[in-house]
Amino acid sequence: MGFTKYTSQAEKARTRMNEGIRAAEVRVIGPEGENFGVLPVREAIAKAKELGLDLIEISPGAKPPVAKITDYGKFKYEQKKKEKGVKAKAHVTETKVTQVKIGTSERDMHIKASKAAVWLKEGHRVKIDLFLWGRYKYMEFDFLKERLERFLAVIPENYKVAEQIQKSPKGLSVVIERDSSKKSSPKPAPKEVSPAPKPAPEE
Repeated sequence: MGFTKYTSQAEKARTRMNEGIRAAEVRVIGPEGENFGVLPVREAIAKAKELGLDLIEISPGAKPPVAKITDYGKFKYEQKKKEKGVKAKAHVTETKVTQVKIGTSERDMHIKASKAAVWLKEGHRVKIDLFLWGRYKYMEFDFLKERLERFLAVIPENYKVAEQIQKSPKGLSVVIERDSSKKSSPKPAPKEVSPAPKPAPEE
């Protein structure tokens, strides 16, 4: 009962218990959730000792503070479970961005596709930009769309399209996210596409 040699100074600062509680009186909750009302701290500690347990301050900001009669080890275990639950829910989903060009080599495409797969596994969305410059901006939409789909085909992770391929300030873009409903399976080989036509010379 009370602080043990395994209790760090940081834990003492975070959690007041037994003689470490500074308030003169506390609202006491029993080990089974019973409401014992407001008691002087000394009386509350004595009650906890009778039960072979600790008096732990759980709401120091309340007036009066709320303390619970419980086992310290059990209390810390429950606190850690709550913290893990909060961290799991607090996972931040970002939209990662990668960029390809019409002239991007097969090797670079696979490197970028592998990076996109890592982001998908981490639960992030991935925005892929097909960067267009000069007269490439005015090529047929279907041809440019096929180029972007060629990159999508080599991503080694199951995904679903969150935002369809569309024109963007940089050229074309698409947003994908992980499709956890499907089991991982090899991606089909990308379709053969004709080389990109060179832009017509300036007149």
